[in-house]
Amino acid sequence: MLTNTENNLIQGILKYGPDILEDCLVEKTNPNIENYLERIAVEKLLYPQPMLSEPVGRNWFIPKEYQNLDIEEFLINQCPKENYQRVIDEIALFNKYDMIDVLQVMKYLVDTLRKNNIVWGVGRGSSVSSYCLYLIGIHKIDSVKYDLPISDFFKGE
Repeated sequence: MLTNTENNLIQGILKYGPDILEDCLVEKTNPNIENYLERIAVEKLLYPQPMLSEPVGRNWFIPKEYQNLDIEEFLINQCPKENYQRVIDEIALFNKYDMIDVLQVMKYLVDTLRKNNIVWGVGRGSSVSSYCLYLIGIHKIDSVKYDLPISDFFKGE
């Protein structure tokens, strides 16, 4: 179970029981989790314990090679020179909206799908307006070729 809020964790425990804690990733700094773990240790209880993570925003369960991947460099190397400015502009927007890590996850997903010969869609919705997502392989619609503005993906831009 992946959880990003204490409320999600509590709902999961109520629905599936306390054993679900063994499959949960929670921040080390959560005071309720700290109290729970301290009580387990002091009373020597054999209760399920969650996996602990550092509080660093989003936690993605992807291999280290993808976490450490310089996705910006990857995208720049993938694009033809005539589309360089489009990639730079999109990267700036992904940075502005704090979504660079999402690109890393998308790269991991596409690589995993390819490795396992799993077919995915050619493209849907506003994602086809992103040339970066096209370069990663999320979809097969060349937004530059069809003159699709990135503002369709980043609504409000």
